[in-house]
Amino acid sequence: MRAVYATDLSSAIDTAIDSRVCLKCLGRYGIKEIDLITVTSPNVTTGMPGSDIGSRTKKGLERQKTQLESEGFTVNTHVVRGTPHRRINGLAEQVHADLIIAGSRGQSPLKQRFIGGTVKNLARTTVSPLLVQRIVRRDGSPAVANKHLFQRMLYATDFSENAERAFEQFKRTRTATHEATLLHVAPPERRAGDEKIEDAEERLESMAESLDEKGIETTTMIREGEAVEEILAAENEIDPTTILLGGRGRSRLRRLLLGSTSEDVTARADSNVLLVPPAR
Repeated sequence: MRAVYATDLSSAIDTAIDSRVCLKCLGRYGIKEIDLITVTSPNVTTGMPGSDIGSRTKKGLERQKTQLESEGFTVNTHVVRGTPHRRINGLAEQVHADLIIAGSRGQSPLKQRFIGGTVKNLARTTVSPLLVQRIVRRDGSPAVANKHLFQRMLYATDFSENAERAFEQFKRTRTATHEATLLHVAPPERRAGDEKIEDAEERLESMAESLDEKGIETTTMIREGEAVEEILAAENEIDPTTILLGGRGRSRLRRLLLGSTSEDVTARADSNVLLVPPAR
C-alpha cells in the first residue's frame, strides 16, 4: 500500500516523522511506500541570485526521507509548485495512493497557507482516505498529540453509503486498533422507543459484533442533537486517538464535496481524524 505524505518541512512535521510509534502504526495500516511531497508557492523562484530555498528544501526532504527509510519504508520525494491541496490530490491520483497524510498544525511561515488552509481544503476535496495528524505544542516544542494513531477509534455513522465505506477502514486498522466506539447522532426530536432509534441500535450492535470478532473491544453510543457538537462531545468523553468518519455528496462544487459535518469535525477535533471520501 502507498501513502502520499504532505510536508512543509517544518519542525512540526519533523516531529511526526521522527515518531517511531506513529510510523509503526502506518506500517500496521499496511503502508509500505511513501511519496513525500512539499509544495512551494508559484511566486517563489529557487534560482534567484542569493536564494538558498532550493538547497534548504532538498536538505529538508532528504532528512525526512532518511528517517522514513530507516523505518523500512520505500520513499519517493516530490517538490512541486502550485496550490498545495490540488498538487497533493494530483499526486495521490497519479500514484493511486491508498492514504493521504497531513499534519494539522505547524510552525513554519507557511502555517496558515499549508497547515491550516491545506488541511481544510483537503478535507473538502481529498481523493483518497485522509489522515489528519494532530501536532500540538508542549513545553514550547511541537509534539504529536496521539502517537498510537489507530489504538482507540471513534467511528461516527449516519448509516449512509459512505459511512459504510468508512467502516471498511477497520479492515486496515484491525491490527492497530484495540478499542472502538461506534456513534450515531440522532436528531433531537427522536426519543427512546422510536423505531428509527431502535433500528440504529440494532445496526450498531451488528457492526460491533463484527469488530468484536476481530478482537477489537467495541461499545456503541447513540446521542441526540446536532451532529458536529455531539461527535465532539463524544470525543471529549472517550478521548480517542482517531475519529473515523465518511464524507458525503458528489457535488462538483469542491466546497460541498464532503459536507460541513466532516469539515467541521476535522477543523475542531483534538484527535486525529481519518476521513474517507465518497467512491469515485
